[in-house]
Amino acid sequence: MTFAEKGAAAGLEEIARAAGVGVGTLYRHFPTRDALIEAVYRNETAHLAEAAERLTATRSPTEALREWMLVFVDYMATKQGMSEALNAVADGPAGLYAASGAQIKQAMAMLCDRAVAAGEIQLGMEPLDLLRAVASVANIRSGPDRRQSAMRLVDILVTGLEKSGRDEAGRSIAARAKGAPHRQSRRSTP
Repeated sequence: MTFAEKGAAAGLEEIARAAGVGVGTLYRHFPTRDALIEAVYRNETAHLAEAAERLTATRSPTEALREWMLVFVDYMATKQGMSEALNAVADGPAGLYAASGAQIKQAMAMLCDRAVAAGEIQLGMEPLDLLRAVASVANIRSGPDRRQSAMRLVDILVTGLEKSGRDEAGRSIAARAKGAPHRQSRRSTP
């Protein structure tokens, strides 16, 4: 995404080229640069909210929560690139952020509620606190292994939430979600 790479410095010609359309087509759909920036941001937020719904249909509650947290990390990386452009939007980003924030908070709450109801996690905090923790993970900006580091930190968060910490095979739910092989639990057996 051009905004993620170049932020507010992204030219409309570059954006049109990246989208595979002409500049005229871009202007027909988005009369101003601000309208385009806002549309891109709203689209990214909608995809994030849709990911929560999609994951709940195909994954266990905790696996859906973990995978959505990773999608959120990627979303935040895109948003970091767009933040300068978003802050330059003529009407200011406050209303835009409020609407998108509500969607994101609702998605996190739904995923947490589902995992708690299934008895897979204990949530000794508000879902918003967990969202803030994941946002902090997403703010890792340096190093070639930023994504891998973020994945490990999300796994730490999820493992900390797990009710028992291990499934029947002795794997953490976070490890199971990544397809990790069975690992013998270090707990002593009676």
